[in-house]
Amino acid sequence: MIRDRLLLFAAALLVLVPTLAVHAAEVERVEKGNLVIEGIPDIPADVEARLQRYENARSASFQGWLPDGSGVLISTRFAETSQIHRVDQPGGARQQLTFFDEPVGGAAPSPKADDPVFLFTKDVGGAEFFQVFSYDLETGRYRLLTDGSSLNGSVTWAHDGKHFAYYTTRRNGRDWDVYLGDVDRPEDARVLLEKGGAWVVGGFSPDDSKLIVVRYISANETDPYILDIASGELSAIDDTEEPVAYSAMKFSADGKGLYYASDEGTEFKHLRYLDLATGERTTLTADIPWDVESLAVSDDGHYLGFTVNEDGIARLHVRDLTEAGAEIALPELPDGLIYGLDFDPASRRLGMTINTPQTPGDVFSLDLATKRLDRWTYSEVGGLSTDEMVAPELIRFPTFDSVDGKPRLIPAFYYRPAGKGPFPVVVDIHGGPEGQERPSFSPFIQFLVRELGVAVLAPNVRGSAGYGKSYLLLDNGMKREDSVQDIGKLLDWAAARPELDGDRMGVFGGSYGGYMVLASMVHFHDRLRAGVDVVGISNFVTFLENTQDYRRDLRRAEYGDERDPEMRTFLEKVSPMTHAAQITDPLLVVQGLNDPRVPVTESEQMVDVIRGNGGEVWYLLAKDEGHGFRKKVNRDYFLASTALFFERYLVGSVQTGDAEEGPASKP
Repeated sequence: MIRDRLLLFAAALLVLVPTLAVHAAEVERVEKGNLVIEGIPDIPADVEARLQRYENARSASFQGWLPDGSGVLISTRFAETSQIHRVDQPGGARQQLTFFDEPVGGAAPSPKADDPVFLFTKDVGGAEFFQVFSYDLETGRYRLLTDGSSLNGSVTWAHDGKHFAYYTTRRNGRDWDVYLGDVDRPEDARVLLEKGGAWVVGGFSPDDSKLIVVRYISANETDPYILDIASGELSAIDDTEEPVAYSAMKFSADGKGLYYASDEGTEFKHLRYLDLATGERTTLTADIPWDVESLAVSDDGHYLGFTVNEDGIARLHVRDLTEAGAEIALPELPDGLIYGLDFDPASRRLGMTINTPQTPGDVFSLDLATKRLDRWTYSEVGGLSTDEMVAPELIRFPTFDSVDGKPRLIPAFYYRPAGKGPFPVVVDIHGGPEGQERPSFSPFIQFLVRELGVAVLAPNVRGSAGYGKSYLLLDNGMKREDSVQDIGKLLDWAAARPELDGDRMGVFGGSYGGYMVLASMVHFHDRLRAGVDVVGISNFVTFLENTQDYRRDLRRAEYGDERDPEMRTFLEKVSPMTHAAQITDPLLVVQGLNDPRVPVTESEQMVDVIRGNGGEVWYLLAKDEGHGFRKKVNRDYFLASTALFFERYLVGSVQTGDAEEGPASKP
């Protein structure tokens, strides 16, 4: 069936673009397992050998406490995909519970102390039509709880351990409706909310009579409500007319209030408390000029834990709610990411995942009485020494416009190889566009820096999250290419550095970052040697027309509505497809066939146009992946191809088969 889809797509291209057919046919297409490979040379043994240790690094993430306090659930990979495991004590052995060919998306243990059940989500082939399952820890049996075909997510337990809330697109494939499910009788799931649009679920009130629901409009605007489960009545939490972004909402332990983060009247998402009886709101982090990104409340109401995104680095805070919210002194934690906060059933320990540039994600718990940090997992790093991993430097470079009469400064993380240089450069551009580059563990970045001697610059161009709502809006609508110009200024910054080689620079990015790669290769083709585009947008109009129905309006809020003639003209103008003739540098394109976000057609059309213009493109397609590669065998080949690509076009000569080729010269 998949093969038929590929053949049909190829046939359509022959009809629509006959001038490209002869050229495309000249590129050999090789199938290796679920991978379709075009124009990629055989991977030399030395590249595979050097990369092998990095590919075997793994990480673990905290999924929740078992309800009787006997251990935790974690997600980690021991074969091809990430699965759910149980760990009974810090540093204890991992017991694998799920054994699927497809990765498990996440798990949530029942809140009832005597209930041996957890919920988990899983899709097929990266298509993201996630289904909800239950798993019985006593019998090892699992059960499908949703319809088997729609998108389902935001799974949240009720405190009774019997019901759970979630959103689903089962009604029409487009709108996200809220349902109440029954673990024992999934066929009795009932609709709680059918309003149209994208609705996600927060938490239940302590008595399970109410539920937080949020309508997501854009990265800058969300509308939160409290839903009365019996009557279906919605009570608005937002009392302003301005667009406000909300996040991290939790009922207080006594049910009398609501903790949440929002940017109401401010640039950043401050932590606030809403008294549900009086409507009084109190700002709890007015002294912290950064976004609060996650929070947890202990079941006994004693503690409030939250993280702050401080210039890309997560800072953990815990407050004692019995002492007027006094800050609790914590042990020093490494710079990186902290996520998955959850208090244990006894309200004595706070579980979390800690991930740094030098260490992969691992599961930890903080004992709130002793302030001791316990480590539950020790993820392997392929035999590498974590002490030798490179930590990035946070730099800021001036861009083309100004703020209050001073040059606007763009933040970036700079991974510098050992030695004097001059080093070739890879600019690694995050997706989103409302994402943010964070200092976390990346085996491939470490490989580039340590093994190939490539400097990596990972910027947070305008439009990135984490720097205030005004910064987030700077690339919206007709400002789309302003963020591309930020990349040009980063190339200027790099070229002026004595340790960096301005004649050997490339770009790498996925999703929206893939669009940025293509756009950079259009605008700065005379300054770049190569680019790697992973599931990137090549034409905003065809992207908006072909992305999954349930995502289309969300993306229109960011990029513009292609149905408006003026906006359609603009979107065509800034699309890399329109200027493909200017892409004269070698390009590696990577795509998942089942991608629901950026359809395979976005990559295929770009590959064929560039090849039709006589350009060189390596193309990698995975038939069992979606928006990125989650299976180890596929990811290993993708990273090996990328390593070979950068070694050939940025670093220097590389042996490939019978002939040795030097780095590509600039046209």
